Amino acid sequence: MIAAQLFGDEDGGTSAAERERLAELFSRLCAAPSPTGRERACADLVTGVLRGAGLSVTEDDAADAVGGDAGNLLCRIPGRPSTAHGAPSVLLCAHLDTVPVAGRIAPELSDGVWRDALGGVLGADNKATVAALLVLAERLAGHPPATDVELLFTVAEETQLQGAQAVDTAALTSRVGFVIDHPSPLGGIVMAAPGHVRFEAHYRGRAAHAGIAPEHGRSAVRAAARGVVALPQGRVGGGATVNVGHMTGGTPVTNVVPDVALVLGEIRALDEDVLTALVGDVEALLHDAAHVDGESVDLDLILERRFSPYRHAPAAEALALAHDALARIGVGPRPFADGGGSDANVLNARGVATVNLAGGNEAAHEPGERIAASALESTLDLVLALVEAHGAATPAG
Repeated sequence: MIAAQLFGDEDGGTSAAERERLAELFSRLCAAPSPTGRERACADLVTGVLRGAGLSVTEDDAADAVGGDAGNLLCRIPGRPSTAHGAPSVLLCAHLDTVPVAGRIAPELSDGVWRDALGGVLGADNKATVAALLVLAERLAGHPPATDVELLFTVAEETQLQGAQAVDTAALTSRVGFVIDHPSPLGGIVMAAPGHVRFEAHYRGRAAHAGIAPEHGRSAVRAAARGVVALPQGRVGGGATVNVGHMTGGTPVTNVVPDVALVLGEIRALDEDVLTALVGDVEALLHDAAHVDGESVDLDLILERRFSPYRHAPAAEALALAHDALARIGVGPRPFADGGGSDANVLNARGVATVNLAGGNEAAHEPGERIAASALESTLDLVLALVEAHGAATPAG
C-alpha cells in the first residue's frame, strides 16, 4: 500500500497525472543547470512551483555565506486540523546544486531511462528528489497530511555541505528528517557516514637560479612531493580514506628553484577517534616533509573540518520510520555504512536525527549519469510513504 491511509486514494498509489507531473518537473529541473554557486534558476523554479500550490517559501542568506547566487529554501506544510499541533514535524531535504556541468543539458527519456541526450551530467543527483518533493508538496497542499511537514532545499551541498551548514536549524520544528541522496538501488539506508577534514599545505622555500646557484635554493616542490608520497592514500582501514586532490607549485619555467608549492587533500573516517588520529598522522607527515636536513622549507598547514561523522543506533526513531516507509511501498531495507557525506551529516550534528536513503540514480557526478523512470516514480512513492509513516507515529490531537 502506497500512502493510501494518508491521502485516501482508492488505488493506494500515485495517479497517472502525478507521474506525468513528476516527469515534467524532473525534466525542467535538469534542464536548468545549477552547479554549486549558480543555483538561482533552479531555486526560482522550485519557489514558483511551491507558491503556485499556495504554499509559502522563505529563502535564507546562505548565498552570502557560500559565495553563490541563491540561498536555502524552506517550505512548511501544515497537517490537517486533527494533527497534534505543537508535535514535531518531519523534515524532507534535497539539494539544488550539482557538480560542474558542460553547458546545456538535454534531459531525455529513452527506453525507460532518463539521461542527458548530450552525454553529460544529468543532475538526477539530487533533482530526482527535488522533483518528488515538489509533487509531494502539490499533493499535500490539497490533501493535508496527518503530520506537519517541512521541506528544505539546500544549496552548495556538493562543496562539503556548505549550504546546509548555513541553515538556521534552530528554526526547524522537526525532530527527525530524511534525505534521499544516495546513488544506489531503492531500499538503501545509510547507517553511518564519515566526517571530513580538508587540508591545505602551503610550502614556502627559497628561489634561486637553477643552473648558476641551485645550492642557494630550497625547493618547495620537492618538499611537497615528499609529503604527498609519505601520506597514506585511498582506503586506510576502519572505514577511513585519505586523498590528495590537487598539487601545484613553482612557475612555468625550468631555470628557477621553486619557492612555493600547494597540496590540497581530504581525510574521511566513520569514527571520530579514527578521524582525529588520522588527522594527526597527516599533519605530522606533512611537517616531516618540510623539515629535512639541508632542504628545510616553511610550511603553513590549514586543517578545516567540513562535517562530522555519524552513526545511527539500531533502535533510532528515524530508522524505524524509514523501515516503515519502505515496507509500505514493498521494498526491503538494505542498511550499510557509506564513504560519502550528505546534508544528513550536518542535520544530525545539529540535533535533527536524519537518515540518508537511496534513490535509485546511477553514475552520479559522471557524464552519462542516469535514473530509470521507475526509480524516479519510486522516489515519489517513498517520500509519500515517509510522511505517512511519520503521521501514523504522531499522536492524534
